[in-house]
Amino acid sequence: MTPTSSLPRWRDSVRGWDTAMLALAGLMTVMTVVSIGGLLLDERMLGGQPIWTKPLKFSISIALYALTWAWLASLITRAPRLKWWGSRIVVALLLVEMVAIVGQVVRGRASHFNNETPFDNWVFRVMGAAITGVWIVTLVLTVVISRSAVSDPASRAAIRLGPAISLYGMAVAFLMATPTADQLERMQAGRHSPMIGAHSVGVADGGPGLPLLGWSTTGGDLRIAHFIGLHALQALPLLAIALSVLAARWPALRDEIVRARLVRIGAAAYFGLCVLFTWQALRGQSIVAPDAITLTAFGVLVAGTALASAWAVRARSPRREEVAA
Repeated sequence: MTPTSSLPRWRDSVRGWDTAMLALAGLMTVMTVVSIGGLLLDERMLGGQPIWTKPLKFSISIALYALTWAWLASLITRAPRLKWWGSRIVVALLLVEMVAIVGQVVRGRASHFNNETPFDNWVFRVMGAAITGVWIVTLVLTVVISRSAVSDPASRAAIRLGPAISLYGMAVAFLMATPTADQLERMQAGRHSPMIGAHSVGVADGGPGLPLLGWSTTGGDLRIAHFIGLHALQALPLLAIALSVLAARWPALRDEIVRARLVRIGAAAYFGLCVLFTWQALRGQSIVAPDAITLTAFGVLVAGTALASAWAVRARSPRREEVAA
């Protein structure tokens, strides 16, 4: 018999999903369209990229975050008032973030790390405070959902570990706000630094990068670990859903304990990849030019994941022990 999962099926309605988060996801979808229009109609460049690239990326990212948490909030069975207030605080803070980003684009100014004028610095400080608030409230919601009742072990692991890893991805952004060595030297010499912080490590921001993403191809880039970590929020629930669907063909996956093991292993591998990309970036190494140490670490991660997955499928679970007896 094909196992059932407590994860909602896509054909189900969104009844019970958080309305504030759904509204934010819809608004960011509209903003995505506006940003695409900006890319087509506005020829201005900023930091080596079309000026509307940042609003586009943030709109897509926030839309995915809001849509996922709209669903996750529906699974929270404890502290309903905390859930209600938490989601609305997050929505308000993310709107502040987007208003700041779009406002600076309209002005033709950088939003992140900008210290060129007192107003630019104030805008970035407001953005920093907003995203710090989002991180704190997301942490609270993650703790609350980890205590909620979800019957399927694989689903339960996914909704606990996905948000937890996404918090790591969000936290990587705080490393970007640290002044670079050149900026520190400038400030210590009593000179004004127009930028404080950077995405890249070992090279200046705005250099050669991957199309659209902009990730540096000549030095380290903390945005990679930030991006991958953030989307654990979607990746692990999708893994749980995929395993449940595949169970119709692969008998070993019909055991809910096996699926739960695989989700936990997937979470460990995903987190390991986030840490690997953070470490690579902090060493000033480009994603497209990994050295032998990085490749070895990646190989160990892949091999360890494969071996653990094989064990998870082959090891006898308590339920199968009972059946065999």
